[in-house]
Amino acid sequence: MGLAWPCASAHCLCLVVTLSLILLVSCSSSSINSQRADSLSKRSTHLKMDQALLLIHNELFPEKFTVYWRSDQCYQCLYQTLAKSDQRSDRASDVAVVDARHPMTLQINATSGNTELCRVHYRFREFGNYSLWVKNSNSSTKDIACNIIINQNPVYTNLPIVIAFFIYVAIFIVLSLGSFLLRLNTVQNWLCKRMNPVETDRLINSELGSPRADLGSQDPHFATWNAAPQRLRSLDTFRGLSLIIMVFVNYGGGGYWFFKHRSWNGLTIADLVFPWFVFIMGTSIHLSLTSMLRKGNSKWKLFWKVLWRSIQLFLIGLFVINENYCRGPLSWNDIRIMGVLQRLSITYLVVSALELLFTKLLPDPVPQNRTCFLLQDVICYWPQWLIVIVLEAGWLCLTFLLPVPGCPTGYLGPGGIGDFGKYPNCTGGAAGYIDRLVLGEDHVYQHPSSNVVYNTTVPYDPEGILGIINSVVMAFLGLQAGKILVFYKNQHKQVLVRFFTWSVFMGVISAILTKCSSNEGFIPVNKNLWSISYVTTLACFAFFLLMLIYFLVDVKKFWMGGPFFYPGMNSILVYVGHEVFENYFPFKWKMQDSQSHAQHLTQNLVATSIWVLIAYILYKKKIFWKI
Repeated sequence: MGLAWPCASAHCLCLVVTLSLILLVSCSSSSINSQRADSLSKRSTHLKMDQALLLIHNELFPEKFTVYWRSDQCYQCLYQTLAKSDQRSDRASDVAVVDARHPMTLQINATSGNTELCRVHYRFREFGNYSLWVKNSNSSTKDIACNIIINQNPVYTNLPIVIAFFIYVAIFIVLSLGSFLLRLNTVQNWLCKRMNPVETDRLINSELGSPRADLGSQDPHFATWNAAPQRLRSLDTFRGLSLIIMVFVNYGGGGYWFFKHRSWNGLTIADLVFPWFVFIMGTSIHLSLTSMLRKGNSKWKLFWKVLWRSIQLFLIGLFVINENYCRGPLSWNDIRIMGVLQRLSITYLVVSALELLFTKLLPDPVPQNRTCFLLQDVICYWPQWLIVIVLEAGWLCLTFLLPVPGCPTGYLGPGGIGDFGKYPNCTGGAAGYIDRLVLGEDHVYQHPSSNVVYNTTVPYDPEGILGIINSVVMAFLGLQAGKILVFYKNQHKQVLVRFFTWSVFMGVISAILTKCSSNEGFIPVNKNLWSISYVTTLACFAFFLLMLIYFLVDVKKFWMGGPFFYPGMNSILVYVGHEVFENYFPFKWKMQDSQSHAQHLTQNLVATSIWVLIAYILYKKKIFWKI
């Protein structure tokens, strides 16, 4: 009889994750909802996610005052009005809704004379109920005290994430234990007696266990695994990891602020994945073009293939998943020209053309007595590096020397209320100016993340024209990783050492550029600008992460890369599919409480897991969408 035990294989990890998350996160949703309902039932104001309630009590009556606020995430920002104490009695209180994502500073100014009475720094928690008491600190003096007390405790909204984390840990333990048991002779003998011997043998030698050498020629999956020098599983695993995180954050990331893009300088989890995807694309470019050139394909033939693929990517991004749909039906008058796939297409074209123009096929294996062996992956391709350095010099010159009307030269700020409101229409400096000048304001992204904290009103595109240069640099650094894999083929120690060295080198450059600060460095880490420090920082992480995955997957074979390997094999399909079907069931449904992190997280994790499952099924059916 056939063996129908899918959970014995690591392939079904995605299905187990989906079912477990639906069950346990939904349970946490009900408990959190009941807790939040009890808390909100006593409040007169309906709160949304990332908000808390603040009652303002004035014991200085009849003196009136105004409460201003400024988020810690808003660098050099103007204070904004939160509430005015206009009550007609010393027993009354004003009600205000405050932001609960980041710590903030409250400044209380007297209405008469606008003099500062007091200032308090506080971190409000989501769905909490607080009171701000403004009173004399001592009856014999005129000193003013501002105190915040908790009326009702906030809700611990991170509980669903904790539950999801323990689910993944539990699944890892179960799979590891299953792998260990299946290697025991006693278990193997029992399975051989109880089940079909052929199918049992396949089970024992599946991805959950260790492939046997005598089955290598018969098992096609083993053949794929053993073909690592031709297609490294670590690359597809890294690509899939970046893609799955990208899908999750695009679907909303449970509504948590740390799964959304940073408003301006700095990093969140959402800011990591796109550069990693660009990085691994560069790695794949070198391996793919090198392989095709070795097969005798001409450079011109490969260039036309690269050009056609780039055009397809650009058109898909322009017409299929254009973000400006939120402004109504797409039209030529306001269509967003740039975007994620458009950025990928141009980057892919430039880096591939650069590779085809200067690449030289080296003998296999590469002789190690060459004079430039220690740095041959850099020195032997000095023309490519020279062009990349020139491109980066162009980015620096345009960013810091291009005159922008109404803005200081070299401005890197968000505009809006940043820089104390001096440059409200200078969002992005030269980068924003070039996009508005070349593309037109109506063809630029209308809802940038900068307007969340900095209240910007100028359209700004984080995938704009100027940022393409640093996207090319990021892909070229990924190309460098591919060269390392080729030059040090089958020399795992050398590959790991080189990856680690590049990671440290990129990290040192980032530390110098940023002065290890979010806002005070020469060039801050900024995803909206795709600053060079952003590229070096993410390249540092990418080299280190690729080193770990390469060690676990391709060197020691402790991990087969699942479940990330499967989306990595069908990355374009998963990315386009998740954008096109984002608002369709089962990827989205009507929630009972749209202000529940638990329900948002459940929906987003289920949707992401479904795409992993789809990618796995397509992999088993050998269906891959290539353009």
